[in-house]
Amino acid sequence: MNSSLAKNGQLTQNTETGLEQNAAPSESRAAEGEISNGAMAGPASPALPAHLQDLTDRARGYVEAASSANTRRAYAADWKHFTAWCRRQNLSPLPPDPQVVGLYVTACASGSAVGTSARGSTPNSVSTIERRLAAIGWNCAQRGMSLNRKDRAIATVMAGIRNRHAAPPRQKEALLPEDLIAMLETLDRGSLRGLRDRAMLLIGFAGGLRRSEIVGLDLGRDQTEDGRGWIEISDKGMLVTLRGKTGWREVEIGRGSSDATCPVVAVETWIKFAKLARGPLFRRVTGQGKNVGPDRLNDQEVARLVKKAALAAGVRGDLPEIERGLKFSGHSLRAGLASSAEVDERHVQKQLGHASAEMTRRYQRRRDRFRVNLTKAAGL
Repeated sequence: MNSSLAKNGQLTQNTETGLEQNAAPSESRAAEGEISNGAMAGPASPALPAHLQDLTDRARGYVEAASSANTRRAYAADWKHFTAWCRRQNLSPLPPDPQVVGLYVTACASGSAVGTSARGSTPNSVSTIERRLAAIGWNCAQRGMSLNRKDRAIATVMAGIRNRHAAPPRQKEALLPEDLIAMLETLDRGSLRGLRDRAMLLIGFAGGLRRSEIVGLDLGRDQTEDGRGWIEISDKGMLVTLRGKTGWREVEIGRGSSDATCPVVAVETWIKFAKLARGPLFRRVTGQGKNVGPDRLNDQEVARLVKKAALAAGVRGDLPEIERGLKFSGHSLRAGLASSAEVDERHVQKQLGHASAEMTRRYQRRRDRFRVNLTKAAGL
């Protein structure tokens, strides 16, 4: 590192910058305090004329739109974690030092802030460490600084962490059609909340939609600023237009063989009884389930709905309830479509919006398992 150690073990003046390293705690607090709702405060700039204030506000909105709210929240939390660690170690988080970052990821992998395993500490997973590393780079970039992740102090340490601690991803359980039908039976068809939840489950499964895509739908085009897409219903089915990371895509959801399990009928029924005309498709139900508010649902509501309905329906009843609760999430709907649709793989890939067939195959968790038996094919 740039700093040197005095005989008494305290960090002394940095010979290259002339800054005292023992001033790092206050610098760390300042860096940590610059975060507001995940957005970074850049270097101070001259005050802009009043007539440019509107453009400034719009530019700030576009900056936030460059990444999802979940990503900004995660990056803000990771930056806070990093700066707090730097403060405890009497180090400065800025400007970014690859050796400091290398020690930080080592501490994350070992489960403690000082780099040695402690009782009760839980090491971060490789994916969490990689996200924290990405967050540090992103936060530095917002301040006009760059972090060289290819520096050997970071790259070599990360290679060792991956080799020693990498584990197969813990995938959520795929919900198959029979599971989904059982979950639908647990919902109250006579209530607005039950009609809404029914429509969310069916459209999420049939469309292979992410939870953010489900709650981001509007009833029509250009109806809200925070919408991520809209629906168009016809005699043959429903066309869902979505805005993703790589651009716009269309998802076709055909009508089902029965009204009881048809996603289009479920959406039409919800719209009719909720008396919706424009704006968000899925909204909060208030007033003891009698009123539909104007506010869009949070995507976490989809995850909670899937988990609650799966547990109520007894899906994977062979497992203890605690394990069952960890098996299901919003992604279970998306994985369920990929695992149960007996069609050409390219159609599933298009529906899910995957760039590669390999990604689609990761979702087909139960459909193809043991379908090809090489043991018997080899004559054993």
